[in-house]
Amino acid sequence: MAAVHNPSQNNLLAALPAAEFERLAPHFELAALPLGSSVYSPGEQLQHAFFPTSAVVSLHYVLESGATAETAGVGHEGVVGVSLFMGGDTTSSSAVVQATGHAYRLERHVLMQEFHRAGLLQRLLLRYTQALMTQMTQTAACNRHHSVEQRLCRWLLLAVDRSSGRELVMTHELVAGMLGVRREGVTEAAGRLQQAGCISYRRGHIAVLDRAKLATRACECYAVVRKESARLLSDVRYRQETPA
Repeated sequence: MAAVHNPSQNNLLAALPAAEFERLAPHFELAALPLGSSVYSPGEQLQHAFFPTSAVVSLHYVLESGATAETAGVGHEGVVGVSLFMGGDTTSSSAVVQATGHAYRLERHVLMQEFHRAGLLQRLLLRYTQALMTQMTQTAACNRHHSVEQRLCRWLLLAVDRSSGRELVMTHELVAGMLGVRREGVTEAAGRLQQAGCISYRRGHIAVLDRAKLATRACECYAVVRKESARLLSDVRYRQETPA
């Protein structure tokens, strides 16, 4: 059975009042985002904002050597392309699909036209940007001060929060690239988590078996990001869909 797609599967779009949503609805374009595909590259002029519904996009910083590390992830809770409405148009980071799925894209001039109306969309986007900044700064602190195992736990918990299930299609090599560590370090940490009953893994797949236990082994960074996101969007009320 084909999946049913709806822009309201994205939390930001689901929170828009009916009038704002209906102005934008004709302009939403459903986009399939395959694993590993690039949403944008460093220095590229952004033409669209992407509102993920089932895909997860990883924001990376790319060094001159070609090495990368994830600064944040974006799923159905947010939007990819904040530099569009923050006035930058381009960014020094890249955005790569971490989990296959879909997103609704919106052309830049349509987004900016609605943003400048100074309605709820503007407030939602600015609050989400603050939450994204919290995630980025916490990731920087986490990468400096916490162990590979703690960082892996944080990353897995955030990935599961954005996923429809508890199994992630992800190799140790790709996770290592996200965390900016050696693959062997991820393999060792994942082995310990599997022995503890937190996760199971096979080639290309990682499944979270005991989320609560995984949370106890994570550093405080996961809770900080979750708490700040909840605080910033705590008063959001989602639009009730009218039955067909």
